[in-house]
Amino acid sequence: MANRDLFNEYIKFFLEENSKLNLISKNDEKFLWEKHIIDSLALKYFFEKFSIVPDGLKLLDIGTGGGFPSVPLAIQYPKLKITGLDSIKKKINAVNEITEYLKLKNIKTVCDRAEKIKDKYDIITSRAVASLDKIANYALPLLKKGGYFVAYKALKTNDEIKNSEKVLKKYKAKVVDIIPYDLPLEENHTRNLVIIKI
Repeated sequence: MANRDLFNEYIKFFLEENSKLNLISKNDEKFLWEKHIIDSLALKYFFEKFSIVPDGLKLLDIGTGGGFPSVPLAIQYPKLKITGLDSIKKKINAVNEITEYLKLKNIKTVCDRAEKIKDKYDIITSRAVASLDKIANYALPLLKKGGYFVAYKALKTNDEIKNSEKVLKKYKAKVVDIIPYDLPLEENHTRNLVIIKI
């Protein structure tokens, strides 16, 4: 873990914000570390497997919501250049407050819809936003050539990939890997990173 103290500060401040804004459900608060932060940090499995050094790369997190995975990634990888995108102002304001409080310099936010974005990115992430076909339609046009779209997915991963075939074909993209991982929870919480390359 890069900076456990910073993560502890983050958890404390996030819970304060959550009590006002309901960024995650009250039931999930006690699993903030396991269900949201550890899950966000699963991107490390992609970096390791594909031998990617994240320093200096541009990452866009579509539908960042309360800042997952963008804020944990910004803490863990201080040289990764992160943009958190969400169309809901309340959520973007909360992420701004959190990042200002933690003095994170490698993350910025944009309150807009993905189709309005003009930049291109090395990596795009999306977690708990929409079905893979929908989110791929937003993400793939914003990827640099040779870039990766990493979708955090759970149970119906194979069905979602099947339903995305048209969209992937449209952008000449393909699923190059599915990386399974488990969250440290009592009930079975197997998740998948779906790795799509353009």
